[in-house]
Amino acid sequence: MIITLLVLAAAAALFASGKVRSDLVAICALIVLVVSDILTPSEALSGFSNSVVIMMIGLFVVGGGIFQTGLAGIVSGKLLALAGANETKLLITVMLATSFLGTFVSNTGTVAVMLPIVVSLAMRAGSSPSRLLMPLAFASSLGGTLTLIGTPPNMVIRETLTKGGFQELSFFSFTPIGLVALGLGTLLILFFSKLFLSGRKDDSNASGGAGVNINELAKRYMLSQNLYRLKVHERSPIAQKIIRELNIGEQFGIHISEIRRKTSHKNPFFKTINGEMARPDTRILVQDILYVKGDFPEINAFAKEYDLILMDQGATEKEGESASEGYASTDFGIAEVIIPTNSKHINQLVKHSGFRENYNVNVLGIQRKGTFVLHGLKDEKIRTGDALLVQGAWKSIASMAREQDDVVVVGQPLESAAAMPLKHKAPLAGGIMLLMVVLMIAEVFPAVVSVMLAAVLMVATGCLRNMEAAYKTVNWESIVLIGGMIPMSTAIEKSGAATLISEGLVGSLGSAGPMAMLAGIYFATSFLTLFISNTACAILFAPIALSAAVQLGVNPVPYLFAVSLGATICFAVPFSTPPNALVMSAGRYSFMDYVKVGMPVQILLGVAMVVALPLFFPF
Repeated sequence: MIITLLVLAAAAALFASGKVRSDLVAICALIVLVVSDILTPSEALSGFSNSVVIMMIGLFVVGGGIFQTGLAGIVSGKLLALAGANETKLLITVMLATSFLGTFVSNTGTVAVMLPIVVSLAMRAGSSPSRLLMPLAFASSLGGTLTLIGTPPNMVIRETLTKGGFQELSFFSFTPIGLVALGLGTLLILFFSKLFLSGRKDDSNASGGAGVNINELAKRYMLSQNLYRLKVHERSPIAQKIIRELNIGEQFGIHISEIRRKTSHKNPFFKTINGEMARPDTRILVQDILYVKGDFPEINAFAKEYDLILMDQGATEKEGESASEGYASTDFGIAEVIIPTNSKHINQLVKHSGFRENYNVNVLGIQRKGTFVLHGLKDEKIRTGDALLVQGAWKSIASMAREQDDVVVVGQPLESAAAMPLKHKAPLAGGIMLLMVVLMIAEVFPAVVSVMLAAVLMVATGCLRNMEAAYKTVNWESIVLIGGMIPMSTAIEKSGAATLISEGLVGSLGSAGPMAMLAGIYFATSFLTLFISNTACAILFAPIALSAAVQLGVNPVPYLFAVSLGATICFAVPFSTPPNALVMSAGRYSFMDYVKVGMPVQILLGVAMVVALPLFFPF
């Protein structure tokens, strides 16, 4: 027992210091327990075959599919429209939405569904994801207190009461006290997250190594200010013409950057609209949508000359579209190119530089000493140190990146291409997510099977490009952390530490009255849940709570609810629940962040629950 407690204390100290990676600490703790003959090798490795760990891997993949298809951005846009940019409203909206979903779905599944949505929401609102993700994890646990299926400890105490000959708890028996926990918990989380997380800056890097992502590039070069959509109909004389024949640049001073056209595919597994970069030999067809760059008077003159339909006043005015819309897709995109001092392109006019012929890209803009040249580019002379914004197929940009003598491409084009959302797959990803939620609610299969089925479907249907992309969505540090800490509960139980705590509780508080016993059971459960799973903790304490109530001659229901709530409301450490671990990496949290925010919430909410339980379930 002493060795187990010392290992636990040492691991907690290292977690708190933050000087050693959390997954390494968990593995080292396992090794010590095996070497000390407290755990067998199979027991030490059992955490990595645990259904919770397998389910977390699947949920990371599902979340990656939701993010990669742009579904997260769509939903986050709706939430942002509902809550506005006010951070307090955003927090409340996220927590209430998460709590509602957590009422019917496991808190781990809830966080996996909401995590990519909330990250996207934070980015859209100009906030740091770290300000929202920890409240998200906590809210998922609070939502679990509302119904019978919300969290496993609720099921445990119902079974314990039924076996003891008491009335069975109904689906909504948990709702009244759960609403109190949710309401008060939301206020406490808002206060402490504002206090300890509001100063955090958004240090995420979405550029794929470039330092600036394509949306930021599009905004920097003000692409959206002169991009328009024109539709070709049957009467348009431009139909069936090749772009080179039209001499649009010389006549109107404008540039067609992209053409979108419908395909014949009806199957949702394929795109129904294809986007392609406009090339000199591209033939324009009826129903094509042309993305045209230029000033509005010239665009309007071009539309009238060729009887085109001007679809809108600006191509990115529609809600939810990014600044790079019309300049980037899964097939082509934009990148910034620096002209080095020894480049052959120095003093060449853009139209004579051969960027289109040699690299198969178009030049969209030039940045020179802090100023931007966006018009009359063909007759502009390239100078040393110029930064050129180019557009082309991702493969062409990647090929150009290998040319180090005459141009230097900023960033990693292939990584940027991989980050482009597969927007045509968003409805499919939404359907898979909904299927997973329904299967989990209906309990058609074990939860882990439902999650893994959804993960496989995300890859099989192309919501994630391939298995390599699926593996990249998994945060392996969190997986190793949880897999390494699960066997710790076995060590605590085998060493007798858990039994010692529970028996000591009954022996010391049995004579102090029902209220003292209630508080003791609640906080003993809450404390032990910091180190072992909430389900295991509930299984351990439920019969103790029932026995204590019978010995005191009082109603056992509040004592059993104390076990359930104490096991569920556990926020003080990252490895106490899978949701806490799921958001740790995405929120860039340290161990102490959970202590600062989660510990006071857990303690204060515990005090409130001890006071409130006898009001709903009298002794």
